Amino acid sequence: MTAPDPRLTALLVCPVTRSRLVFDPEREVLVAVGSGLAWPVVDGIPQLLPHSRPEAAEGISQAHP
Repeated sequence: MTAPDPRLTALLVCPVTRSRLVFDPEREVLVAVGSGLAWPVVDGIPQLLPHSRPEAAEGISQAHP
C-alpha cells in the first residue's frame, strides 16, 4: 500500500462535493468528509476522475451538501 503524499491531500477536495478528503489506509481510498464518497488511491496517486466511480464509505454520513 502506498499512501498519497500528505502535502498533496491537503490541497485536494472531492470533485463532487468540494469537501476535504481524508485517507483511509484500510480501504486505500480518499473519503470526502460529510458525504462519505470514496475515491481510490492507486500506487499513491488519487483517482479523482468521474470514471473512478465514487462509492459511499461505510459508517460515514451519506448526506450531500
